Amino acid sequence: MNSQLVRIHIADDDPDDRLLISEALEEINFENHVSFSVDGQDLLDYLLRQGDYSSLSDPLPDIILLDLNMPRKDGREALREIKKHDQLRQIPVIILTTSQAEEDILSSYDLGSNSFIVKPLSFENMVEAISKVTDYWFKIVKLPRKP
Repeated sequence: MNSQLVRIHIADDDPDDRLLISEALEEINFENHVSFSVDGQDLLDYLLRQGDYSSLSDPLPDIILLDLNMPRKDGREALREIKKHDQLRQIPVIILTTSQAEEDILSSYDLGSNSFIVKPLSFENMVEAISKVTDYWFKIVKLPRKP
């Protein structure tokens, strides 16, 4: 990892998937900031510092891992809104979902996602995927500086 603190925000309604991703991050020794939302509306409230998050002063995440199929506001709707906001649109959004449907892949890229990853089913494969995602986004790619 680079020397700066990096932040990943994960939006996923499934507690088992959130736990699996958390444990995969621990397995690769990702010792930076990880936060979670349970659906798309919660994600937008977090990013826009609304509702329960109105007093939050933490910086915005460096990347967002976003599930597509969630209650209240799904990942597609959340992605559409994220890319409309000037202060949010530069945050890379990686779709991490169980869907393999071609229409979901196409619509995700059309809406501005930066990657589309089908959730691995085993812990070992999740560790491998999360390791590659963090290596790519935090060791190879140059992200914009935050104000």
